[in-house]
Amino acid sequence: MNRCIFLITWFCLLPGVSLAAADSRLTCTTLNDEPQQGALLWGKTAPGSKVLLDDEPLDSLPDGTFILGFGRDAPARATLKIIAPDNSGECRQQLTVANRSYAISRVNGVPQKTVTPPEEDLERIRRERELVRQAKSQRFQRADLIHSLIGGMNWPLTGRISGVYGSQRIYNGTPGHPHYGIDIARPTGTPVRAPSGGIITLAEPDLYFAGGTVILDHGYGLSSSFLHLSKILVTVGQEVKAGELIGEVGASGRATGPHLDWRMSWRNRRVDPQLLVPPMPGPSR
Repeated sequence: MNRCIFLITWFCLLPGVSLAAADSRLTCTTLNDEPQQGALLWGKTAPGSKVLLDDEPLDSLPDGTFILGFGRDAPARATLKIIAPDNSGECRQQLTVANRSYAISRVNGVPQKTVTPPEEDLERIRRERELVRQAKSQRFQRADLIHSLIGGMNWPLTGRISGVYGSQRIYNGTPGHPHYGIDIARPTGTPVRAPSGGIITLAEPDLYFAGGTVILDHGYGLSSSFLHLSKILVTVGQEVKAGELIGEVGASGRATGPHLDWRMSWRNRRVDPQLLVPPMPGPSR
């Protein structure tokens, strides 16, 4: 994990004082890294403060820790605002969100049934998407889980990275959905472990696209998803710690070979798990 600290300098606004008139600068908080598309970041401010990202209220933990994330195509500017616990003033900062380049590939001559699911499968797909939506909509107010994650996440398994966040294929001239996870190619049956602690909110053995799928909630709207599993070793409602077994690698669902597709979501934004872990080590033996 990148441990550099991104220091934010704020204009601190008091009631009746305009930004142009404010002549003092205060360091109100820090973020753990520079904002960029796909990043999950965190900071800390005075306990009880209100924190907003582009006027969207963020969850603030009892000790003042808060998290925020940026999607794959997040705009270049965002406003982070912190309001004092007694509403006596606010700190506002314009964040510059770094743009990322994504791998785009064009594939022609693909049978249309491979690109577009047949009509008879659409109802199943809609039903399964609702299951996933409900699993991700849960909100566990567990500061211990977030602090554990901030302390350092691990890879759920090691191996060759065969797909990266943000990449996209254009089939027969029609853009497909971007890839929101990190693919790790390993043989079927390779153990998959929890990268950080959390609560299982979905454990489905055979989703149409994702096959065997586990969703692990890390608290405060942050979750990990593990796709294409051949075996699921956890149940809904189970709490797991970092390093505990949750499943085994497979090629279930719409996969061309055995691998793990690991994704992360914060609220309605897909963030890049690879930004939260150390460089990939060599495969475990």
